[in-house]
Amino acid sequence: MGSISDTELVVKAQKGDVDAFAALAERYQARIYRTLLSLTGNQMDADDLAQEAFMKAYKSLARFKRRSSFYTWVYRIAVNLAMNMLKRKNLAKKRLAAIPLEPGMEGVLGRSQLQPEKQSQRNELRTRMKEAVDSLPPIYRAAFILVAVEGTSHLHASEILNCSENTVSWRIHKARKMLQTRLSPYLGGKP
Repeated sequence: MGSISDTELVVKAQKGDVDAFAALAERYQARIYRTLLSLTGNQMDADDLAQEAFMKAYKSLARFKRRSSFYTWVYRIAVNLAMNMLKRKNLAKKRLAAIPLEPGMEGVLGRSQLQPEKQSQRNELRTRMKEAVDSLPPIYRAAFILVAVEGTSHLHASEILNCSENTVSWRIHKARKMLQTRLSPYLGGKP
């Protein structure tokens, strides 16, 4: 079912074709899991939430109106589940496990500020960056991870987070400001 579009698979799944839904889940499970891992910092939570997101999507498939893509819809379900879990556990106030950052992640704060002369300084900065991202409040962290880490567009992030593009842009702006403030000692003291 690799050459069949998402829309065709959704239509088949809505008519009861379990294999069609399984094909949809297979297409997106790795991306959903990776985002959930970034949000929760915990493999078991990410795995549980990914399974729960697809189960919820399957149970709600009859109500899916196709106003957005299937991917956006299931992504939104997954992110909402993660946000609810973070709230329940009150993880916004606790230290979260460090998220895996891509090697080029330093660029989110501006390359010109992040040119340490020694490799040990670069490693220290990467560690501090992970800690700073971990400390962001959940709504800012979710927007930041979706856009800056996962490379999701502001439009797509707004659909996933169920808010406007302007709200996503504002959350990214606030997240970057918080990160710059927290990392200012490692960026030459300029918040």
